[in-house]
Amino acid sequence: MSGRLRLVGLIANPASGKDIRRLVAHGSVFDNDEKVSIVRRVLLGLEATGVERVWIMPDSFGIGRKALDGVRLRLDAAVLEMPRRFTPDDSTRAAALMAAAGAGCLVTLGGDGTNRAVAKASGAVPLMPISTGTNNVFPTMIEGTIAGLAAGLVACGRAREAVSVAPRLDVIPSDGPADLALVDVAVYAERFVASRAMWDASKIREVVLTRALPGAIGLSSIGAHLPEANHAPGCGLYLRMGFGGRQVLAPIAPGLIRPVDLVESRRLAPGDEVVIRHAEPGVLALDGEREIELPRGATVRVRLDADGPRVVDVRRAIEVAARAGAFVGGLGSVRALEDLELP
Repeated sequence: MSGRLRLVGLIANPASGKDIRRLVAHGSVFDNDEKVSIVRRVLLGLEATGVERVWIMPDSFGIGRKALDGVRLRLDAAVLEMPRRFTPDDSTRAAALMAAAGAGCLVTLGGDGTNRAVAKASGAVPLMPISTGTNNVFPTMIEGTIAGLAAGLVACGRAREAVSVAPRLDVIPSDGPADLALVDVAVYAERFVASRAMWDASKIREVVLTRALPGAIGLSSIGAHLPEANHAPGCGLYLRMGFGGRQVLAPIAPGLIRPVDLVESRRLAPGDEVVIRHAEPGVLALDGEREIELPRGATVRVRLDADGPRVVDVRRAIEVAARAGAFVGGLGSVRALEDLELP
């Protein structure tokens, strides 16, 4: 880290936690003022670990600007100068700029969709995902102060053991640009992207999952509720819906628990591909949001890729630092982490 300031990027999505599932299901609204408070707490956690510079993505609500107005910091924190279109592409562009500048970690506030946009450009930079969305599987609910501490420890090179590689799904249409998903790819029986979110279980035709963890919400819960589901890390799952199969009860959105008719399920190993081809038009949803309109007869390949984004394990990062005595002796000892020799 010598010769370069320890940099952390912070990407907060003002639109997360506000989609149509607040109307059709029972999703809670995540207030942007609370996101401002979370960002402040993250900044204080980062400062305590010795991070010297933070770049914050600009957004339509001004989360970063408002957070900086309400906190006194010794580290150099600023809203990133970049073109703004106030679309998900902003998150991708911000991640690319931060990664190119040598960021040691990217902290995200959002849902699966936000992290998907960031993962398109984060490369090998670890992500510290804080959940502020709806059907979240990739990010988790974590207190901002603790998330800041964990991200700072990783950015300062003192908790590399706390970073793991998450799988992803490579989406390769026969006609059009490739894309990716972090949790699920689904074929949905609608002609148009429209409101993006999915909530009608009867319109789900196929699902490809990177994981099927018990306790999750959204489409991954369908796989997690199967008796034969294999929850081994790195393994995925393919599901096909249709009449005449068994019914699986699953929470596909907050407060929306529905039976899903399942006719096929099979385990996917890293590198396995699923070919999606339907006679009728439909929509391809990535991480719970309708993204790609599929014309009649379109073909899409979906591949399980083990080399996805790097992700910080918060508890592991804190454990590693605590074992080395980083938190003993007051705040100054945390800032002096570069002088510690961690196992």
